[in-house]
Amino acid sequence: MENGLTENLEENNCKSLANMKVFKFGGASVKDAAAIKNIAAIIKTFGDDSLVIVISAMGKTTNALEKVVHAFYYKTGEAETLLNEVKKFHFQILDELFDSKTHPIYQELHNTFVEIEWQIEDEPVGKFDFEYDQMVGIGEMLSTKIVSAYLNEVSCQNKWFDVRGLIRTDNTYRNAKVDWTVSTEQIQGELASFLNAKKGSIAITQGFVGSSSENFTTTLGREGSDFTAAILANILDAEEITIWKDVEGMLNADPKYFDKTIKLNNISYLEAVELAYFGASVIHPKTIKPLQNKGIPLQVKSFLNPGNKGSLIDQNSSADSLIPSYIHKPNQILISIAARDYSFITEDNLSAIYATFSKHGVSINIMQNSAISFSVCVDNEIPKINGLIAELQSDYKVTYNTDLQLLTVRHYTEEIIEELIAGKTIFLEQKSRSTARFVVK
Repeated sequence: MENGLTENLEENNCKSLANMKVFKFGGASVKDAAAIKNIAAIIKTFGDDSLVIVISAMGKTTNALEKVVHAFYYKTGEAETLLNEVKKFHFQILDELFDSKTHPIYQELHNTFVEIEWQIEDEPVGKFDFEYDQMVGIGEMLSTKIVSAYLNEVSCQNKWFDVRGLIRTDNTYRNAKVDWTVSTEQIQGELASFLNAKKGSIAITQGFVGSSSENFTTTLGREGSDFTAAILANILDAEEITIWKDVEGMLNADPKYFDKTIKLNNISYLEAVELAYFGASVIHPKTIKPLQNKGIPLQVKSFLNPGNKGSLIDQNSSADSLIPSYIHKPNQILISIAARDYSFITEDNLSAIYATFSKHGVSINIMQNSAISFSVCVDNEIPKINGLIAELQSDYKVTYNTDLQLLTVRHYTEEIIEELIAGKTIFLEQKSRSTARFVVK
């Protein structure tokens, strides 16, 4: 009898711990008051499940704050005006969600915006990327405080967590590297204790953001909220993770650029990594590894139709289909690097070139080399690219083409390629057995 009771207790305890899910809601899912109310409705359907909810900045807030930091750093005189537009947007959402302006969230948001106001009143104290992270990371603080307050207002009790106290990184601003040892200690401390204390606990926190050992805000790279959710799911041993999007699941192409898209119902971690690496916008490239390491399934579902079946990413490699997937990366620059005296580009040259790219924080999307030149296609991120080219020009002859697109087809056919590149000028092309890539204009 005691053994049976012990077994039941162990089963119940395991079930309680297993019923913890991580949700990630992106900017489109919190773009206005109606969207936030929709999130609340979705969360309420999960009853006794404990949830960690990772939320991005609202709508186009990240883009708006990028304009503020640019105006501040380069002293265009527009920083305050641009910030006021961001403030107006957020307080308008508050007015639509809360009946009284005496609600504590109003003061909470005022205090959060003060952090940016103080920053733009002074001269920049660090490089652009440092100033960027301190300011742009505030977007996630604003969105999560609003969502947390609204959920509590509609009897969906939750606790707000500052992710900067959970995820420790180095100080590589705008592309910070996670310190997994310290992050594990911090996440398994206060956050895990909160989730395990009561069935159905809900924690609200931020995506994209972390903190250095000096307590400066860092960011994990553009669109890094998916990665945040994966970090938390890995360390907390979550049952599953769901990324809520404005599409029905993981599609074989971005509907903004391609017609007649098809939903990929079930793909493996490996296929998802390949698609993400090549630039598929549905998930961040770093998201899959922490999940694969623990065998945690990832769902991509629609917040517009939450009852519909989305896409499942898991260990089931037999589920991979040969449905062609199309990936489109705009705003590319093709940089060609050659020795001034027409000598070969050797391993020593490549080592120095790679180091220069790393120094400037520029990731290479595709590369190709010949005897005397090395060509790369990268995102045309100013001012990073300007600094990179200036340094390369001190040792090499550098030419480049801008306003290009990088097209990738996974599981291609020749008919598909002919249709895709028709009427376009091809600057670079590569083919493997399963993937074809083209830099075009």
